Amino acid sequence: MIDLSRIPTDPGCYLFSDEVGAVIYIGKAKNLKKRVSSYFQKRDLDAKTRRMVSAAADVDFIVTDTEVEALLLENTLIKKHRPKFNIDLKDSKSYAYIGVSHEPFPRIFISRSPEGNGSFYGPFVSARERDEVLRLLKATFRLRSCRRLPKRACLRAHIGSCSAPCIGNIGEEEYAERVRRAEAVLKGDIVWLIQHLRVEMAEHAAREEYEQALELRNQIEALERLTERQHVLRQKQYDEDVINFIESDDTVSLMLFNVYKGTLAEKHEFTFEYGDGFLEEFLTRYYAEHEPPKEIILPESVNDAVAAYLSHVRGSRVRLTVPQRGAKRKLLDLVRKNVEIGFFGDRIKLEALQGLLDLPDLPAVVECFDISHLAGTAMVGSMVQFRGGRPDKRNYRKFRIRTVEGVDDFAAMAEVVHRRYGRLKAEGAPLPDLIIVDGGKGQLSAAVAELEDLGLAIPIIGIAKREEEIYVPGVSDPLPLDRREKASLYIQEIRDEAHRFAIAYHKTLRKKALIS
Repeated sequence: MIDLSRIPTDPGCYLFSDEVGAVIYIGKAKNLKKRVSSYFQKRDLDAKTRRMVSAAADVDFIVTDTEVEALLLENTLIKKHRPKFNIDLKDSKSYAYIGVSHEPFPRIFISRSPEGNGSFYGPFVSARERDEVLRLLKATFRLRSCRRLPKRACLRAHIGSCSAPCIGNIGEEEYAERVRRAEAVLKGDIVWLIQHLRVEMAEHAAREEYEQALELRNQIEALERLTERQHVLRQKQYDEDVINFIESDDTVSLMLFNVYKGTLAEKHEFTFEYGDGFLEEFLTRYYAEHEPPKEIILPESVNDAVAAYLSHVRGSRVRLTVPQRGAKRKLLDLVRKNVEIGFFGDRIKLEALQGLLDLPDLPAVVECFDISHLAGTAMVGSMVQFRGGRPDKRNYRKFRIRTVEGVDDFAAMAEVVHRRYGRLKAEGAPLPDLIIVDGGKGQLSAAVAELEDLGLAIPIIGIAKREEEIYVPGVSDPLPLDRREKASLYIQEIRDEAHRFAIAYHKTLRKKALIS
């Protein structure tokens, strides 16, 4: 059974693999947990997806900072693993480039290959993004896109979206300046260009050349929409590895990301016992079996002898970089983020929950209750248990409500709480570290009363569905908590599982009633 509890809500890519570990499907998502969970919650999946889900034995993931980065990473991973359930485009090439030809009046165009007579920029991760950038550059700088200069003005010239060098409307020097500005945008020098254009616009306005100033203002506004930079796609002509780690409890959890020609392509995970000089030992042992790239990005410096050794293995210089800022630092932080989620995601959310509720101990065992019914009929209760941050389905429990008639969620909640903990008390069984009830102050009060009647002192909270508000006993207002904080997200995760389990049981009873 695939464990979905460890999957984060960040954007990134997910990789389904079969029983022998072969990757069978790769996808990307803005919210990894929501997307992967949907495969196991929907009932109207198409035939191919049903076959994929039934063949999947495990799922891995790589977190990115943005959905755009996930798009790019997905393309790289698919080319590497060629999963059988992804679309097989046998003749497909990489994402397209935008090219600028080498001519007296250069044209701007789309190219599937970064080779030929011109300069090429990209690749762009989606056709929509590529086409929007191309449209914006053509309209902003009024560059031609025709394969051959026509002998008369085309439609673009008539509507003002081309400067029409074909009929002599613009000189070669002025046109070349427009091309330089467009290439500055494609190279990423947008901020510099905007500053330059602002100065030029002010000069035109001071000379009361308002038409030229207006055109420059429109260019500036268009360029400002392109200022978002990607740091997973970085224009490099060499390979690099990015390494980061976390030390905890005498153990080192380390991840290594391979970046090929500026594109994040693969991750590797390692866990080993902490010791002095562990990073230097890891570098020498790992790269004894793998060719070192031209650059290795690290969170801390190592002995100069390590760099000399790696250069010897490679046969050319290997640079070890410890960045403090910029794109390389962002990549280093991204790897650490993956380490935190991949190795410590469960403990982080437990510690966040402990801190939120000021609990004396880490809430390793959490039990959550939910009530489900249809207008008071087939009323049932569910209890799910999370142990160590993950669902423990062996300890899930179902309750058919016995003492409540009609619609009374408060009384139903009181019944299931009393039955659960009355039995644990009678058996002398271990109690949970925290109880969660699905509902607001009413359900919480009903559950607290039953615990007091049993003489039990177990931390308990309630979560209201509409605004995800969290209530504690004796306080009328909900806790001042952002619903996107780790503790709140963990509580929502547990509540959602209890809700799913209750609805499933409720549907089973209704189906049995209909059959009978």
